Amino acid sequence: MTSKTHIFFTGATGYIGGTVLQRLLNHPKRDTFEITALVRNGEKAKVLNTLGINTVVASLSDVSKITEVTATSNVVIHTADSDSVEAISAILRGLKARHDKTGEVPIFIHTSGTGVIMDNAAGLHGSDVIYVDTNPEQFESIPETALHRPVDSAVVGADKEGYARTYIILPPTIWGIATGKLYDLGISNRHSIQIPLAIKASLDRGQGGVIGEGKNTWPHVEIHELAEMYQILFDAALSDPNVPHGREGYYFAENGEYRLSDLAQTYSQVLYDLGKAKSPQPTSFTDEEAQKYFGGPFLGSNTRCKAERARILGWNPTKTTKDMLESVRPEVEAIVTQK
Repeated sequence: MTSKTHIFFTGATGYIGGTVLQRLLNHPKRDTFEITALVRNGEKAKVLNTLGINTVVASLSDVSKITEVTATSNVVIHTADSDSVEAISAILRGLKARHDKTGEVPIFIHTSGTGVIMDNAAGLHGSDVIYVDTNPEQFESIPETALHRPVDSAVVGADKEGYARTYIILPPTIWGIATGKLYDLGISNRHSIQIPLAIKASLDRGQGGVIGEGKNTWPHVEIHELAEMYQILFDAALSDPNVPHGREGYYFAENGEYRLSDLAQTYSQVLYDLGKAKSPQPTSFTDEEAQKYFGGPFLGSNTRCKAERARILGWNPTKTTKDMLESVRPEVEAIVTQK
């Protein structure tokens, strides 16, 4: 009888987490997985139970429960808050406890983001700086004060100490309305954060907006293609301990770039078409608006990267920048309808 692979999963009710968890539920080796999901909502936990998923009803601040479940797991997939030092510390304690007790080196797949490499362009210029995930020296040059960096460094540190094999996935702008059973059942969130945030801010001010002149550039990835990348990395890590991890275990997720002015122009036109904006042309958010809606001008930053490691493993995304921009209209329409 084949022993079960025990998987501890966080973020099941989220945008990324729902799509990744669905791939595990549809995985050809699903019968060999014992999946436990951390969820805050007891009613959603009951629905997940009907799908064959064990649940722990707790939050990311319930560190003792997180450590306890992690210590019984072969694999941890963290798709919840990427900046919760408290939660990551609890996971790392559990991984170390498992290693100390069994000698096993468990797998930890952590979700970070390309915000770790963003600059302070404020939408006024582009950048020639491109990070490539096959170059660990680039990552080691990132200051510890950068967004996501403290947690990323702690994760890599666990690998360096030898009690976990760590893999960090760094998504950029994620787009597309998520579909599938977990969304149909009302468990997971269908919508991304970044693009809807800009749309909602524009809707609230009655005019499409952009940080600065929108001359900055971001990479992008479609949500279901991102979930496929998680599965490819998960499968690779399970089958081969030599798949790059730790210091070399950063995996960007991207399939092209876009200029923020092009995105703003697109949602501004749709808002205008729907009678929700005075003009089809975006205007600059004021400093006060940027602070109010986004907590600062981060949507004016550049984050440029190349996802080489995932492609080496066989990831082959096909959704283009044109597809991304075409996805904006249904996103705007969904948000306007919700209002």
